[in-house]
Amino acid sequence: SCPPRKDLESVALVAGWWPHAGSPRERSSCSASTFGSWEEAFITLDVSVRSTLELQVPACRKLPLCLSRTGFDSDNSSGEFSEANQRVTGVIHVDTSKSNGIGKVGERPPQENGIQKHRTSLPAPMFTRSDFSVWSILKKCIGLELSKITMPIAFNEPLSFLQRITEYMEHVYLIHKASCQPQPLERMQSVAAFAVSAVASQWERTGKPFNPLLGETYELTREDLGFRFISEQVSHHPPISAFYSEGLHQDFLFHGSIYPKLKFWGKSVEAEPRGTITLELLKHNEAYTWTNPTCCVHNVIIGKLWIEQYGTVEIVNHRTGDKCVLHFKPCGLFGKELHKVEGYIQDKNKKKLFMIYGKWTECLWGLDPAAYESFKKQERRTDSLRKTKLDDCPEKADGDVVDAVPEAQETVQVIPGSKLLWRVNTRPPNSAQMYNFTSFTVSLNELETGMEKILAPTDCRLRPDIRGMENGNMDLASQEKERLEEKQREARRERAREEAEWQTRWFHRGSNPYTGTPDWLYVGGYFERDFSGCPDIY
Repeated sequence: SCPPRKDLESVALVAGWWPHAGSPRERSSCSASTFGSWEEAFITLDVSVRSTLELQVPACRKLPLCLSRTGFDSDNSSGEFSEANQRVTGVIHVDTSKSNGIGKVGERPPQENGIQKHRTSLPAPMFTRSDFSVWSILKKCIGLELSKITMPIAFNEPLSFLQRITEYMEHVYLIHKASCQPQPLERMQSVAAFAVSAVASQWERTGKPFNPLLGETYELTREDLGFRFISEQVSHHPPISAFYSEGLHQDFLFHGSIYPKLKFWGKSVEAEPRGTITLELLKHNEAYTWTNPTCCVHNVIIGKLWIEQYGTVEIVNHRTGDKCVLHFKPCGLFGKELHKVEGYIQDKNKKKLFMIYGKWTECLWGLDPAAYESFKKQERRTDSLRKTKLDDCPEKADGDVVDAVPEAQETVQVIPGSKLLWRVNTRPPNSAQMYNFTSFTVSLNELETGMEKILAPTDCRLRPDIRGMENGNMDLASQEKERLEEKQREARRERAREEAEWQTRWFHRGSNPYTGTPDWLYVGGYFERDFSGCPDIY
């Protein structure tokens, strides 16, 4: 007899047997009409059935990327099934044991389903910065642009800025989800969630990524997540990083160029990631553009470091005229607004269609404007009753030298009737000993046997200073950093003597096709792997 309908449909869905993108159904005769959405099928999946799936899903089967609310995240190593995350994380396991000299060159066997495992920790724990004086370096830099200042390696994390940019892709399932949504409003909701998720990995990340060398590149292909990515450092002064990513199922293009501006303001360092980010959903002939918020690291001289994001992000759908406006709120008095994001989606006539709220460190929710305004009105009444007590609180003295770390609520107050748009992945338990990296981030500098033969010689994974720091050899890392920087300076002097201009390899300077603003555009050809003309930068 036919198994319970919900179990059968859920099994079929996870095993990749359910219809997607118009393909015919292969195995089940039961209808999916009983479910209002794909995530309902996952939520109703019995634990024993999920356990059985780990052994029975055929290796040749992969979860269809177009399933709107799902995605395999092999970087999520918790092994737990989370209804809030709206995807199955227990089907693909990540090895949490220390593997053959993790971080060094080594092979890993493929998983049972054919997807490559990725490392789950770094080869050496993070060192303490307590013995280093930031003030001795920064006291002469107040108001200056920090990208022109040589910083000791003690303040770095073992990643290049190009790899930091790649962290945009940690929640790429939101792009796949947007591509499969039938309505523009639903697509904008997923795009907005992706834009917020792109900065979530910066939470508690107080280390500075290595400045990329001119001509440096980074590539990443994740078949399990359905994308490949390439970036190049196209300018050194000013520092400009260009990137391009595409879906392996030809469902999206994601590209842009980042002009990071870092300034020191006495007690804090402010990072303004200038540059336009573009997402193209090819199936819908839609393009979305936006810029990221400003990031600020507090207490760089004394006290506990903490991070906030602030500023307004506007996401524009250039086909429909719809716009999403997101306000990343500054901390404010008593830390009440810390990490908060609030905004809305409006149509081309500026009519609000959907309200969005949450925290960039945790999750994002949305609901109907009328319900949102009703809730906020009631909230304002409650706040007014507390105003007298707040007015009696003493203000912080002018002489304070430390920006107290605000106490943020652990969860977002969910308004009844809200829809979950995104929730952050749980970080690995040893994250604090790994520069507060996420599971996705830990894998970015992984170098496995044979990779040197296919990577461009300019790839970040081959940088000896970053590799040395990752392996815990700070002396070697510092020496190599100085050597590489001097080699770069000598190459610049040589070009000046020959009156030759630097030629980028994979990107060219142009204009963004949707905004008209200056941009660096991918010229193609990287994945054909002709690296004969690549410079010797290491």
